[in-house]
Amino acid sequence: MARTDRLMRLMDMLRRLPPPVTADRLAQETGVSQRQLYRDIATLRAGGALIDGEAGLGYVLTEDPALPPQSFSRLEIEALLMAVQSLDRVGDAALTEAARAAMARIIATLPGDQPRQALHAIMRSFSPGPDRMPPVIDLGALRRACWEEEAVRITYTDLKGEASERVIWPLGMSYGDRNLLLLAHCRLRQDYRLFHINRIARLEATGESFRPQRVPLMRAYRQSRVMEGACREGAL
Repeated sequence: MARTDRLMRLMDMLRRLPPPVTADRLAQETGVSQRQLYRDIATLRAGGALIDGEAGLGYVLTEDPALPPQSFSRLEIEALLMAVQSLDRVGDAALTEAARAAMARIIATLPGDQPRQALHAIMRSFSPGPDRMPPVIDLGALRRACWEEEAVRITYTDLKGEASERVIWPLGMSYGDRNLLLLAHCRLRQDYRLFHINRIARLEATGESFRPQRVPLMRAYRQSRVMEGACREGAL
C-alpha cells in the first residue's frame, strides 16, 4: 500500500473505530508493523492531527485538520445516520462502507456535544436484505465505467431467458428494494435500455469513451420521460 493511501486509511480508522484504538489494531488494519505504525502516528501529528494517547494505551483522534468544523441539528444528525443505515438494504457492501466512512468523517468534525448525540442516536433503520439475486459482475467496475463515461461490453440474459452480447454506454445505476438497474444507451438497439444488473453475466471495459455524448443523451432521456408522462396524463 502506498504511503499516502496508508496514512489516509489510518486516519479513517481513527475516525470510525471506538476510541481508544490500540496500536496493534491500527497496525493490522493498515498492514504495517507496530514500529511503522508509531512512525505513521508521528507523521500525522506533524501534519496537524491532534491524536491523544501512546503505545500501550491506545489512540484517540481529538481534532482532524483535514475536515472543516461543521454543525448540524440533532434531528439532522439522526437523519444522516438513518440514511447510512438504510444502505444495508441495497446489497452493495462497498457503497455501504463508503457511506459509513463518510459519516465517521462528519462526526469527527462535530463541535461541542454533537459527537455524543451521534453516539446516542435514538432512531434506527431496520430492513431485510435485498429481495433479489446478488450481482455477478464487479459493481465497482460498473461504477467506474459510469463515472469515466466509458463504453463496456456485456453478456446479458433478458427476462425471456435469451442471452446476447452487446456494447453499451452506461449512464447511471438505480438501487431499489427488488431491482438493481442500469440505465444505458445500447449500441445494438440504438436506444435507451434498463438492464437488470443481476442478469449481466460478464462486463468488460472497451476503452472507448462516450464523454461528448453523455450530456445530450441524458437531456434527451429526461425529455422523453417528461413527454411520456404528459401523454399518460392526456390519456386519462
